[in-house]
Amino acid sequence: QVQLVESGGGLAQAGGSLRLLCVVFQSTSSTYDMAWFRRAPGKEREFVGGINWNGARTYYADSVKGRFTISRDNAKKEMYLQMSSLKPEDTAVYYCAAGPMVAVETSGYNYWGQGTQVTVSS
Repeated sequence: QVQLVESGGGLAQAGGSLRLLCVVFQSTSSTYDMAWFRRAPGKEREFVGGINWNGARTYYADSVKGRFTISRDNAKKEMYLQMSSLKPEDTAVYYCAAGPMVAVETSGYNYWGQGTQVTVSS
């Protein structure tokens, strides 16, 4: 079984930075591809970016490319989302997810965290 727990959300000003953390708790040694999604008020959950199992490849939505960076530390079983140049439209609940491969669809993931709120003020 796999459990994902996000933290690091909060309030930031436009142009500021935040770093989100996703910790993986699991009873097996399997390593998954992972991703960050977000859901803004009144909108569907959308893909933010993903990272393959060993961190060699990363993928980003156009809306965050150049501003957000995803990384992971498998020894610590942690994944990170470094967010810079934040905009008010980045306000959302951010979720981490784990699955067999990076996908933009939510159906591509087996495990989800509970989410962490990010609010960006103008």
